[in-house]
Amino acid sequence: MTLSFFLAAAVEHAAEPGIVERFGLEPKLIAIQMFSFLVVLGVLYKFGIQPTIAAMEERNAKIATGLKHAEEMQAKLAAAQQESAAIVKKSQFEASRIVDDARKTAKDFLDKQTKEATAKASDLLTKAQQAIELEQKKMLADARSEIARLVVATTERVLAKKLSDADRASYNDTASRELTNA
Repeated sequence: MTLSFFLAAAVEHAAEPGIVERFGLEPKLIAIQMFSFLVVLGVLYKFGIQPTIAAMEERNAKIATGLKHAEEMQAKLAAAQQESAAIVKKSQFEASRIVDDARKTAKDFLDKQTKEATAKASDLLTKAQQAIELEQKKMLADARSEIARLVVATTERVLAKKLSDADRASYNDTASRELTNA
């Protein structure tokens, strides 16, 4: 039964008109429309799609170049930062060394100046003591000569009445020698 049903459907279907007759299609017009479509498609591809694809490829190449350049610049920046950090570290070390040298030099200079000042003060003190001793000796010598003169004058006055001139001269010379030697 099923087979007879299919055969009846197939006969009925064969009696119906085909798609070409049903829609009124003509093969010549379809061929012309296909040719026109292919010409439009070729023109669009040549003047529309190809330049767009070329522009996109060029843009992709520029983007890739820019990314590569950015990566290179990032690497150079990192290297420059490392180099600047090394320079800063070296500069800090050098500055620290210079400051330490300056402190040492200042300390040495201060020690030298202190020693020189102490030596000068010692020399001045020694010279002052020598000057005082010299002045003391001079004053003692002046005092001795003055005392000798006074003793001689006093002795001369006392003895002037009782001694002769020769005795007086002898006593004067003896007193002068003793006072000078003492």
